Amino acid sequence: MKAKNKILGPRALKKWIAAQRANGKKIVFTNGCFDILHAGHVSVLEFSRSKGDVLVVGLNSDASVRRLKGPTRPVNNQADRALVLAALESVSAVCIFEEDTPYNLIKTVCPDVLVKGGDYKPSEIVGREFAKKVVRFALLKGRSTTNIIKKVSK
Repeated sequence: MKAKNKILGPRALKKWIAAQRANGKKIVFTNGCFDILHAGHVSVLEFSRSKGDVLVVGLNSDASVRRLKGPTRPVNNQADRALVLAALESVSAVCIFEEDTPYNLIKTVCPDVLVKGGDYKPSEIVGREFAKKVVRFALLKGRSTTNIIKKVSK
C-alpha cells in the first residue's frame, strides 16, 4: 500500500479499524509528535507492531506540537511527518489529532494494545481505560528530537 493511502482521517480510520477487527486482527496503538524521525522512534514503532497485527499511529498536529513543545516546533509539518511515518513498514495507519492528548482517538480505536514510552507511569497513560492491555517501552538513551536539534544548532 502506498504511504499516502495509510494516512486516514477519523471517519476513515473508524471504518478501517472495523474491517481489521472483522478480519480478526489484533490492533496496536501508539502516538507522538515524530518530528525528526530517529532510531528511538523506529524502535518504538517496531516494538509496537510486534505486539499485534496492525499498528495505528496517532500523530500530534502542528498546532498540538507547538502547544506541547514551543513556538519553534515542529521542524517538519504534519503532512510531511505523516507521510514519513506511513512509509515505514511497521506502520499500518496514521491519524493526525488536534488535541494535546490522543484521548479521543484512543477512544475511537479501542486498541487491543496501547504502547507508551517507559517515561510514563501507568497511571499517567492517557486513554488506558479504552485498551485491553497497556505496554510500556524502554526508551533508547540519548535519542530525542530535542537532542538532535541541539546538536545541529551548535
